[in-house]
Amino acid sequence: MYQILVVEDDKNTRRLMSAVLTRAGYAPVLAEDGEEALRYVETRQVDLIVLDVMMPRMDGYELTNRLRSAGCTLPILMVTARETQEDKKRGFIIGADDYMVKPVDEEEMVLRISALLRRSRIAGERRLTIGKTTLIYDSMVIKTPDGTQELPQKEFLLLYKLLSYPNKIFTRRQLMDAVWDLDSESDERTVDVHVSRVRERTRGNPDFKIITVRGLGYKAVPTR
Repeated sequence: MYQILVVEDDKNTRRLMSAVLTRAGYAPVLAEDGEEALRYVETRQVDLIVLDVMMPRMDGYELTNRLRSAGCTLPILMVTARETQEDKKRGFIIGADDYMVKPVDEEEMVLRISALLRRSRIAGERRLTIGKTTLIYDSMVIKTPDGTQELPQKEFLLLYKLLSYPNKIFTRRQLMDAVWDLDSESDERTVDVHVSRVRERTRGNPDFKIITVRGLGYKAVPTR
């Protein structure tokens, strides 16, 4: 049973989310704020975090930033009353995987949690299938009905990262951190060059497209 950490300072909202997650077959773990959530992540098995933004002591942005800075890759779904584009952009930039605005549709929240857990499981299996295209991590090849294609390491890792989270926007800095060594002297322009190469190598693939999101970065969009 998946353990879902709910970080929410409002007691009634915590209870509601707990009931919804329990009905959906998950095991909710409840935290009142970011500091309590950090202790749970360090001491308990957690598979996904549902996170409020506006909280005392440590808000959702700071918690997400601390987790990502420490190398934590748990899926994070931000749930908040803050709905401006800047709020969403900030959440994605610091490492949130998805974002919902209150009041939350309960069924939609459960569906999004299911999708995030599925993506996380795919990333752990080191094999990814989109339509009729399969990416095999260990050999860095793409298999399609037309044959098998081996990609250079950085190009494969870039494509694998984007396709592991369909429709999620990644900034150039996030992609740099995920694909290039921390001591690399490459700059963010390198990401643009590699995305261009990946697009050229996968030109005509009917299963996905890599979309440029102006002012933010890139996302992979399934096309069937």
